[in-house]
Amino acid sequence: MFVSLNWLKNYVDIDQLSPKDLAEKITKSGIEVEGLERFASESTNVVVGYVESCEQHPDADKLNLCKVNVGDETLQIICGAPNIAQGQKVAVAKPGAVLPGNFKIKKAKLRGVESFGMICSLQELGVEEKFVPKEFASGIFVFPEDTEIGADVTELLNLDDIILELGLTPNRSDALSMLGVAYEVAALLDVPIRLPGTIYQTVEEKTKEHVSVSVEATEQNPYYGAFLLKDVKIGPSPLWMRNYLSAEGIRPINNVVDITNYVLLEYGQPLHAFDFDTFGSNEVVVRMAEQDEKLVTIDEQERTLTNEHLVITNGKEPVALAGVMGGANSEVSDDTTTVLLEAAYFDGQTVRKASKDFDLRSDASTRFEKGVDPARVKQAGERAVQLLQQYAGATVLDGVAETGELDLTEKQVTIWTSVINDRLGTAMSNEDIANILRKLNFNYEQDGETFIVSAPTRRQDIVIFEDMLEEVARIYGYDNLPFTLPSGGSQAGGLTKQQELKRHVKQFMEGAGLSETVTYSLTSKERAVELVSPEVAEEMVSTVSLAMPMSEEHSTLRLSILPEMLSSVAYNLARKQDNIAYYEIGSVFLSKEENVTEQPKETLRLAGALTGEWTTHPWQQEKKAVDFFVAKGILEALFESLNLDVTFTQAKVDGMHPGRTAQLFVSGRSIGFVGQVHPALQKKYDLKETYVFDVDFDYILANHENEPSFTQIPRYPSVTRDIALVVDESIPAGELQATITKAGGELVKSIQVFDVYQGEHLEQGKKSIAFSVFYQNPEQTLTDEEVEASYQAILTAVAEEHQAELRG
Repeated sequence: MFVSLNWLKNYVDIDQLSPKDLAEKITKSGIEVEGLERFASESTNVVVGYVESCEQHPDADKLNLCKVNVGDETLQIICGAPNIAQGQKVAVAKPGAVLPGNFKIKKAKLRGVESFGMICSLQELGVEEKFVPKEFASGIFVFPEDTEIGADVTELLNLDDIILELGLTPNRSDALSMLGVAYEVAALLDVPIRLPGTIYQTVEEKTKEHVSVSVEATEQNPYYGAFLLKDVKIGPSPLWMRNYLSAEGIRPINNVVDITNYVLLEYGQPLHAFDFDTFGSNEVVVRMAEQDEKLVTIDEQERTLTNEHLVITNGKEPVALAGVMGGANSEVSDDTTTVLLEAAYFDGQTVRKASKDFDLRSDASTRFEKGVDPARVKQAGERAVQLLQQYAGATVLDGVAETGELDLTEKQVTIWTSVINDRLGTAMSNEDIANILRKLNFNYEQDGETFIVSAPTRRQDIVIFEDMLEEVARIYGYDNLPFTLPSGGSQAGGLTKQQELKRHVKQFMEGAGLSETVTYSLTSKERAVELVSPEVAEEMVSTVSLAMPMSEEHSTLRLSILPEMLSSVAYNLARKQDNIAYYEIGSVFLSKEENVTEQPKETLRLAGALTGEWTTHPWQQEKKAVDFFVAKGILEALFESLNLDVTFTQAKVDGMHPGRTAQLFVSGRSIGFVGQVHPALQKKYDLKETYVFDVDFDYILANHENEPSFTQIPRYPSVTRDIALVVDESIPAGELQATITKAGGELVKSIQVFDVYQGEHLEQGKKSIAFSVFYQNPEQTLTDEEVEASYQAILTAVAEEHQAELRG
């Protein structure tokens, strides 16, 4: 909802506050002001001028030489607007004027003729083109004939207006009108509200003699009223009304349409004007449309209706889609002289159905959907009739052709001062409560601390005690409500050790190049038992299924994160995302019972999936595809950052490649696996070569010691020795590495495998594994004797435990 402050001033006195302070006060009352801006950029020294003469420029076909009276002087101005003419009153930027965009007006020569100023269009004065009346869209703006020469155009064109944008919650439909906002502001500022008049003159001729109204769909249209106006003169609406409509984001059209739009914004009640001469009959019938009935709306689109749409008809055919849009066959035009004005109450759900079906969201449909004030339906019609008589010269027939009746009963809510104080923690008196109700313009009956409040029909959101409690609280001022600090310890908030560790792991994974996923905890029965880690398979007896699943695809609690993650990988691969690296920290659900009667055990797992290229350097023509060692390396680096020793042992896991899968152990306990998905399972998921890992995150949380530590930078040089050992091909390199670490002693700081060889010059069934052993003593310089002693101890140990021989 846009609110023009200049328009609002007609109803309440808001000059006591700046626009910014008013916006803050409205926001603090519960209606958020989402924006505050000027209607147009500021301009200076622009006045109304009278074009005394207009002749063609002597040296230019498309320029005119004008003499313009600006009150205190007559200026010679050259103008190229196509609609400039003698006798017009126009906006003139005098020399020295500054237009929006810091455009300064100076004396200039155009084709050898001097020009002292500029005749302006609305666009040049900062008005957006979509709000400019069509007749002035491609030229200068022309003021009404009675406009004072020399007057400042800023006030005349409402250029100094400030617009508030209100973000309304669904329950505050009352604030979808200027009067609704006026009631709100009057309560906040404790000032009286000035309501517009609805008095007009009628002739003896009766409306009912010319129009009959009947409603067949009374549930969808409980009230319909029709006013009849003759001798209507179509023309521009008054300048002040055009200004207000533009400020509210509505383009002026003509006096009849503008007046219905003006009253829509003022009262929050949509109206519709029909050309009675083209209406087609003297009968108005409101009914549900027939299936596949046609209606051409005013946007020249043919609409195919259903029996769920409410229509206004002339007794034979539809002439309007109720509450949404009128029909082209009875649209008000420049030739209209007799107007049938509709003021009706339409069911919000029915209107919403039609506006949604035809994608015709409008200011009118929005207000019917949210709920209009039943007390203002007929009143809004009378206000429009008054304005049509005043600004369109209409002759108003006596009475209203109407049918139906609206419930105007005000809902009563009982409140008690003591209960309100107990809920809000305040110490308000009975007088304070009474004063708040007075500010809200709510009628009430008081008996001591008991108030029986009559909620006006404009406030349909007030039904129960809590609704009135909110009203009292916000008018009293949320800032004035007492508050206390929470009692308890004085320790500042922070992350737990588990939260810190979880955050560290997420940051590590994302730093390594993986993206986080959040997959469903529910999967299909078939997928629930795929890619289950060995330690989970040992603990689990059965899967846990939902009693009433929404679909078979999400019927069973997962035992592994990987199946749904692989499904996500496949989804993205199918959309040409070839290089994928995902991780997720999530729960799996274990049950030790065949027939589950207790809640399953919920444990956290860390899982990941990688496929495609890991690194790519096009300029160097280098690229590396994801392989087992990439996935393993990520986990090794993670465990190193957590200061946990992990070992990898070749393993067989269901659904995994038998030769490219390793099981993870920490302190002798299995905590997960890493490896390549089995080719058969890859094919099933429509994947390329994909590597995954699954780790018991709960175990990491429980066993990680978060003790701050550091390693001093060594001051003494290191020594590296390479060892190439020939062993049986069945012996894993990890076992040899563990033996070397143990036998080498404290001087061995790291061991790396850098070569594996099988083939020529080696016996069948043998392999050569080369290790690089890094020696360092942080206390002193190493000696050859120390390194040699360690080296010999390593050779002895590997020979005894693995029958390893030093390769010659």
